[in-house]
Amino acid sequence: MTFPVSRHAVQLRLAHRGFTLLELLVVMVIIGLLAGIVAPQYFAQLGKSNAKVARAQIEAFGQALDQYRLDVGQYPNSEQGLTALRSAPQQTARWQGPYLKRDVPLDPWGRAYLYRAPGQHGDYDLVSLGADGQPGGEGEAADVNSW
Repeated sequence: MTFPVSRHAVQLRLAHRGFTLLELLVVMVIIGLLAGIVAPQYFAQLGKSNAKVARAQIEAFGQALDQYRLDVGQYPNSEQGLTALRSAPQQTARWQGPYLKRDVPLDPWGRAYLYRAPGQHGDYDLVSLGADGQPGGEGEAADVNSW
């Protein structure tokens, strides 16, 4: 036995079959808003972690440089640079290194650290120029230095 199906019942069944274009657009807008809020926060944290890594590496270099100075009597000059922490410079009799376990790494942004001795801010200056590779800057582009 079959029952007659009203036109209204067919329309209701079809209406519940999928999402309307308006519903899909609302969901897309909500996802876009969430991505717009979350993505900048994520990338800001990534930039902060790179600065923290650079700061930690500069501290480790500072400890190695201090040990070098205790052994040799002075910090390596600008020409000798940080490579003096891994291999003995010529004419350095009291060198007892290596003072670092591995070669001097690049900063978190893929550039070499800048080392000057004597420095303008102390016995030596050790600097990473940040994300932009230029002196100064703010946020992720700010310099990370030893002073």
